[in-house]
Amino acid sequence: MGNLTATRPPQPWTAPTASDPVAAMLRLPGSKSMTARALVLSALAGGPSTLAGPLRARDTELMAAGLRGMGAHVSISDDERWLVRPHRLVGPAHVDVGLAGTVMRFAPPVAGLADGRITFDGDPHARTRPLGPLIGALRSLGVRIDVEGPGSLPLTVLGAGRVAGGEVVIDASASSQLVSGLLLAAPRFDRGVVVRHVGPPVPSAPHLRMTVQMLRAAGAAVDDTVADVWVVEPGPIAGRGWQIEPDLSGAVPFFAAALVTGGEVTLQGWPHSSAQPVERLRELLQRMGGEVTLTTDGLTVRGTGSVHGLEADLSDVSELTPALTALAMLADSPSRFTGVAHIRGHETDRIAALAREFTALGADLTESHDGLQIRPRPLRGGTFRTYADHRMAHAAAVAGLAVPGIEVDDVACTSKTMPEFPALWSAMVTGKS
Repeated sequence: MGNLTATRPPQPWTAPTASDPVAAMLRLPGSKSMTARALVLSALAGGPSTLAGPLRARDTELMAAGLRGMGAHVSISDDERWLVRPHRLVGPAHVDVGLAGTVMRFAPPVAGLADGRITFDGDPHARTRPLGPLIGALRSLGVRIDVEGPGSLPLTVLGAGRVAGGEVVIDASASSQLVSGLLLAAPRFDRGVVVRHVGPPVPSAPHLRMTVQMLRAAGAAVDDTVADVWVVEPGPIAGRGWQIEPDLSGAVPFFAAALVTGGEVTLQGWPHSSAQPVERLRELLQRMGGEVTLTTDGLTVRGTGSVHGLEADLSDVSELTPALTALAMLADSPSRFTGVAHIRGHETDRIAALAREFTALGADLTESHDGLQIRPRPLRGGTFRTYADHRMAHAAAVAGLAVPGIEVDDVACTSKTMPEFPALWSAMVTGKS
């Protein structure tokens, strides 16, 4: 099953510096977001499902273990093809969410459909991640939940084998996962669900579109024609074969390397029609000086020899903020990123962590409540703390391409979504596998 716990020794790592333009053809692991959603839909389906090309990483192994604990038959022994056979969901069970937002927000609605007591807890920082709106929403839909703290982990779902469903109002401005978690389980609710978001804009809209697309692909009836309202009708979920796309968020540091070094990186196996926000990424990288093409070989990014500053609202692609921040510090003009206040509640407060760690290396960064301003100037080597956040390690790796001596305190945190990251990165930079 791999390492499901956070009790591992730190793994220091020196980010390799590039002496030549990178030239790499990469085949990256599957999308975490698609793998997590496919696992949940498969566990709630009326028949067996397969996941081809899934992501094997801590987050997805925890999701598989949580669903298995509630009664689903989940086989992940084959790295390339996972099998899920739905079964009656029962407790008692315990779900370790680790530090995974997908597990802590997608699994409790599933637990409401189980017959029995399902407890949830995770890594220490998981207890600070936003969960209150989901708890309130589930309670209003008829799910009994006991919470020890102020609307966060640990919690216990006292499942009754069914969820009444109905209409619910939620403020999902902290995370789109708060809506996705409700929608994924909603076809199995007695009355389905009508989710109305009230509050600041929901971030990461492409992830919500992915949820809706995958629900429809599994046979669910979903209406999202009205802004900030999602209607899911009650009905069966079909077992099916899921083809998991390569992880676009995980590819971004590698694409950034093409810009930093004036090289070329191709992500193999990229589909021509994607559930991930590839067009938005293309636009951002082109504005920063890259050339982006999609061919039969895959998705290719070429550096042009210079990196340009960027002013952008990243609310829809906030996962890219750390890597783009590192890229912006190596640019020829200032950058300003906004719309990402919600990433303060991710694996760590990413805005504060990026500002703190890069400032220690000599960068000129200014925090705002919802983003960062970056004024490029020469950086120096030094220790870069990750705070158990895989995206922080990715940012350090990008900066290290041009700045010798950046020492990452714990690169093993990348196992959360890409255990192969250190080896893939070093092979790309050195040209040696």
